[in-house]
Amino acid sequence: MNQTSDLTTWFAELNHLLEDYRPWWQFRPFHHREMPWSEACPELTRALESLSGEEIDTLATSPADLANWLSPWIPEAQRLVSLSQLPQLPTRTLIPPLRLEVGVPGRKWQQIQRFVAARPASNLPLLEWCAGKGHLGRLLAAIDGCPVTSLEWQQALCESGNELAHKAQLNQSFVRADAFAVEAGEHLPVGGQAVALHACGDLHTTLMRHWVHSHARALTLSPCCYHLIQAEVYRPLSAAAQASRLRLDRADLSVPLQETVTAGRGDRLRRQRELLRRLVFDEWQREARAVDNYLPVPALPRAVIEGPLEEFARRVFAHHGLNSPAVEDESLWLTKGEQRLAQVQRMELVVQLFRRPLELWLVLDRALFLQEQGARVQLGEFCPRSITPRNILIHAARSSASAGVDAGDFTDAGD
Repeated sequence: MNQTSDLTTWFAELNHLLEDYRPWWQFRPFHHREMPWSEACPELTRALESLSGEEIDTLATSPADLANWLSPWIPEAQRLVSLSQLPQLPTRTLIPPLRLEVGVPGRKWQQIQRFVAARPASNLPLLEWCAGKGHLGRLLAAIDGCPVTSLEWQQALCESGNELAHKAQLNQSFVRADAFAVEAGEHLPVGGQAVALHACGDLHTTLMRHWVHSHARALTLSPCCYHLIQAEVYRPLSAAAQASRLRLDRADLSVPLQETVTAGRGDRLRRQRELLRRLVFDEWQREARAVDNYLPVPALPRAVIEGPLEEFARRVFAHHGLNSPAVEDESLWLTKGEQRLAQVQRMELVVQLFRRPLELWLVLDRALFLQEQGARVQLGEFCPRSITPRNILIHAARSSASAGVDAGDFTDAGD
């Protein structure tokens, strides 16, 4: 999608496709023993079942190849990929002070540097939202010379951040505050700017609402963890999304996050073992209860997940207030679990096509909301997906008439 395209038109086409193809993505593969389209589209079921594990892995990591493979059954597959394209934002060269990155995990430091390099330079007063130890604010204070206020809820993180800022001799101060409190918005600097890198769910949308009611000039954020919301269902921000027929719950909002782009081989294998154990249990519990429905599994210690099936089952049943029957012939259920895992992997391959489009739907909802409030908005990727799949940057700025000062030049979208 060309960055000069109208955001409303872009959203409308993406929304239309997501509405039309809901049966292909708005379901929980883990909850199904059969592919939902088996009767309506048996050809796709047979094609999926013929794929080898290696072919599945290849398709899952190549959106273009996956769209091409699915095109006989989902004719708009290539268009979905096209609508999910964002440009790599132009970046500036950063020369951080020596040892500023000490104590920051390597990949996180890469994300912070890329985020800073992709946003307009400005020395205006800045609020760092959900700051943690203030690593992002510390780099901005060092690179742009802007006074930084870092808002964080945990006192220990505020203290650590203050110590790091003091050692680096930077103009950065911390304020301990609840981001969800009405008073948190009062920390947005008049005529200044705000940033948030990977603030989860309601945390970044709360900042957006504070910003539109403030006199701050610019806002730069990268959304993350869309499903971490207080409501049971998603409440769209923009008029366009509010008019959509899509109704998204927390499980739908987590679909874009179900990727392992940056996970190492060990992490992927652990995830697969855990998934297999849960599917082994699901097969067994359906027969043991004589109820052919999925039984949610709570968060459990890894030792329990990877331990004996009988103990795992006892803990899950106890969570639901049920007695756990004895597990017999674990090898039988292991075989059934492996068969289910193969089915789930194939169903997830179809859902994979819609993960980035759904994320763009959510991002465009945010961008349109900001645009409706009179802001100029830029969207783009601030780093490769290999560094983080949550690589989308939203930059919004208002005219000097509404905020009083300039906040940096950028190429706007949908102005």
